Amino acid sequence: MSNGFNFPGKKSTWNGFERFDFELEGIPCIIVKPQKVNSGNPWVWRARFFDAFPNLDIAMLQQGWFLVHIDIADLYGSQEAMRRFDLFYQFLIQEYNFAAKTVLEGFSRGGLAVFNWACRNPEKVLCIYADNPVCDFKSWPGGLGAGPGSASDWKKCLKAYGLTEEQARTYDKNPVDNVDILFQNNIPVVIVYGDADEVVPVAENTLLMLESNSKIKAICKTGCLHHPHCLEDPSPIVEFIINS
Repeated sequence: MSNGFNFPGKKSTWNGFERFDFELEGIPCIIVKPQKVNSGNPWVWRARFFDAFPNLDIAMLQQGWFLVHIDIADLYGSQEAMRRFDLFYQFLIQEYNFAAKTVLEGFSRGGLAVFNWACRNPEKVLCIYADNPVCDFKSWPGGLGAGPGSASDWKKCLKAYGLTEEQARTYDKNPVDNVDILFQNNIPVVIVYGDADEVVPVAENTLLMLESNSKIKAICKTGCLHHPHCLEDPSPIVEFIINS
C-alpha cells in the first residue's frame, strides 16, 4: 500500500489536473489527481460518460478530492459491472489508501450501476449524486413504459443480465425495487433531474425513488430535458457531498 500516488499508465492533463489512464484486467481506468489532496484521500467515482458535463467533477477536484472511473459501458448495472466496481474499489483502497467510503456519481444509465453497487456495499458509500438517473431498466432502455427506450441498448442490457425479455419484465432487483436498502443504511442521496426528461421518464425513475425514500434530496430543473446534466453552478451538490 502506498500514499505516494505513483499511479500507473499514461499521464496527461485534464482540466488543469494530472490524469492517469491505465488498465485493470484489460479494463480501461482513469484517475484524476487534485493539485492538493485532502486528508484521508477522499474520492468521487464517476460511473459513466467520463468528461461529459464535468462541472461537479472539476469542483470536487478543486476541493482536494480524487476523481476516478472504470469502464462499464454496455453493462447497465449488471453483475459484470458490479464485479468491475469491486475490482477497482479494492485496487484503490489497497494500493493507494483511498478513503474507505466513496462518493458515487451516476449520470443517466450510470444510475443503475451506482445504486446497484451501493445496495450491495452500503458500508463503502459516503453518498450518491445521481443525475437524470435510470432507476429501472424496464423504463430505459426497455421502453416498456412511457419513454421511447432504446432497442439496441435493450438487446445489450438483456445480454448483460442473461435475461429474456419475458424474464426482464418481472425482474425485481432494479434500484426502484431496492431503494429501502439506501434508507435503512442512511446513505445520503441527491438526485438532480429535469422534469421534462424525454429519455428517462421521471415518473418511472426519479419520482419512484423520491416516493419510496423521503430522505432523498431532490433538485428539480423545471422544464429541462434529459440534457444537459449537472448544474451550471454545482455548489449545492458540492455542499451536499462535503456535509455527508
